Amino acid sequence: MEDTILIIGAGGQIGVELALALRARYGNDRVIASDIKDPHPLLSDGPFVHLDVMDADAVRQVVQGKKVTQIYLLAAILSATGEKNPLWAWDINMKSLLSVLDICVQEKVSKLYWPSSIAVFGPTTPENHTPQKTVLEPTTVYGISKYAGELWCQYYFNKYGLDVRSIRYPGLISWKSAPGGGTTDYAIDIYIEALQKGSYTCFLSENTYLPMMYMDDAIRATIELMEAPKEQIRNRLAYNLGGISFSPAEIAASIRRHIPGFTISYAPDFRQAIADSWPNSIDDSEAHKDWGWKHEYDLESMTSAMLENLKVKLAQ
Repeated sequence: MEDTILIIGAGGQIGVELALALRARYGNDRVIASDIKDPHPLLSDGPFVHLDVMDADAVRQVVQGKKVTQIYLLAAILSATGEKNPLWAWDINMKSLLSVLDICVQEKVSKLYWPSSIAVFGPTTPENHTPQKTVLEPTTVYGISKYAGELWCQYYFNKYGLDVRSIRYPGLISWKSAPGGGTTDYAIDIYIEALQKGSYTCFLSENTYLPMMYMDDAIRATIELMEAPKEQIRNRLAYNLGGISFSPAEIAASIRRHIPGFTISYAPDFRQAIADSWPNSIDDSEAHKDWGWKHEYDLESMTSAMLENLKVKLAQ
């Protein structure tokens, strides 16, 4: 029996590119994109349903009616946006997960993917090469909800045998769709403004190091994790995922090698405190060992890809 995949939150930064990759792999008709918003233009070639993740009955009807066998639950309120309205962010992030976990068990969905984040870490976490098992004391409502969500996913695996898989994403950098209000979004905006204005004012300080990843690597990691044999998935919280770590000053220097006159200035705001609570770099050796993960893009190759693709997109 072929899988039918439902992506909830397909209009977001990860969702658009994940839907495209899954459709290329499994066929357009097997991957149903859904979002509370109208469909992204890039997703017009396959099935789409308007869906509010907070409406459990509506989600259940889609799962039943489309005979869904796998769900990717991507709908969430991210770090910077969540801090503006913490209780709203908690409500959406947690209720949506608990509702979908129950639906998966009751409707016998074979696999659920739910993303976690480096936001689960906090100021007491080791800053460099943060290990898989370590102190987790998040300081944002987004991080708190992700930590709680990891525990709920592990609970549903242990109690009900639900095959839930998860990754702690670092900051994700992409050009196809807009970022969703995260603290690492500067690393997307900087490329756009470099091309449009030749300058950028960064909301983080110049030597703030954060773990980052080009979206192509993140999408590949997600699919590789979901396709790995069940017996290889030995971690049911969420896998650390490492990519590249750099500061705003370093990404600016990388851009300057392509746009020599580019300038950057710094005006740290409330997001600086969030960034300061996160690690500088991530140890993802368990993902390497369990399912063969390895990133491909470094800072230079990512900068080349971002500028090349954004030039074409911004000219349209």
